[in-house]
Amino acid sequence: MADMGVNSSSDLIASDRVEGTAVFDPAGEKLGHISNFMVEKRSGQVRYATLSFGGFLGIGNDHYPLPWSMLNYDTDKGGYVVELSKETLEDAPRHGADDRPDYDETYGRNVFQYYGLIYPW
Repeated sequence: MADMGVNSSSDLIASDRVEGTAVFDPAGEKLGHISNFMVEKRSGQVRYATLSFGGFLGIGNDHYPLPWSMLNYDTDKGGYVVELSKETLEDAPRHGADDRPDYDETYGRNVFQYYGLIYPW
């Protein structure tokens, strides 16, 4: 059976391979990792990747929903690169691990607006 994870000849990646993938800023500094991602139930389109950032040794991390379109996979780094700095994330929409928001239209618009993007739904 073929590998369902990362394959250099495929644009597809298994969901369990996305979770835990490192996220870097443009300078190559690690910001955190993808803790999960949010998929639109009907279309199957990924709307957000949740960046786990902050805390110490995984304790006290906050979770930052990033519009999926902001992430660019870098094969050399083996992770995603986002055009963000730690300073930008300090004021970004976020939630605790056990305090997930309602990912409704109002929340989505706020997230996209914070990052200067147009909410497409």
